[in-house]
Amino acid sequence: MSLRCLIVDDEPLAHDIILRYMEDVPFLENCGQCYRATEVPDFLNRQAIDLIFLDVRMPKLNGLDFLRTLQQRPLVIITSAFEEHALESFDLDVCDYLLKPFRFDRFLKAANRALSDYTLRQQATATTPAAAPPSPVTTAAPERIYVRSDKKQILLNLEDIYYLESLGNYVKIWDEQRFLLTPRTLSSFESQLPADTFIRIHKSYILNKKFVRYIEGNIISLKNGKQLPLGKNYKHVVKQLLNGQGT
Repeated sequence: MSLRCLIVDDEPLAHDIILRYMEDVPFLENCGQCYRATEVPDFLNRQAIDLIFLDVRMPKLNGLDFLRTLQQRPLVIITSAFEEHALESFDLDVCDYLLKPFRFDRFLKAANRALSDYTLRQQATATTPAAAPPSPVTTAAPERIYVRSDKKQILLNLEDIYYLESLGNYVKIWDEQRFLLTPRTLSSFESQLPADTFIRIHKSYILNKKFVRYIEGNIISLKNGKQLPLGKNYKHVVKQLLNGQGT
């Protein structure tokens, strides 16, 4: 069994990247490509689709407005160069939001999430035993990420990041003593960073667990002397910190 996929994007390069990534994910099957959202209804009338990779900003009809026109929706993964559409997208129950340019490991995470959602849909509607679903593809967690700052794409080693701090529509990425400022949301990093290393401790902070020195009350002290607050809605993470840090 595979997920029948449709790519909807007005940029040919975006199609090329997704097609190349799909070749290494055995449960994704390319069934078609559209370059405008206005082309999709006719395509869906001719071809059953399980998953759409959907851009947002396209001529005549943007991707999110198109989604609102569908009474029965396939699974959707948004692929956009603009992070400001993320909240609105998740209100429309999309599987995931890939911020361009995205790497294969992030694409794979989104594909596995779509596979999981598809399996749950099938189980909810099945009346007879179904064939076993395909297994998710695994890959090593990323060791480095590209971050845009001061009109440059900067490659960062994850092991050097102490914590990330939200600052409105920007995020400060701190190493031992300095920070890099990037125009992104903290939530977009939360879905990209490996969960076994980074953990959300506050609405404004994501922490690298290996740099925790001690926890006292609602304060988390780091090895560089910095102290971060533990949010009242994140107190459950203390157990994860105590069990997961390698200090």
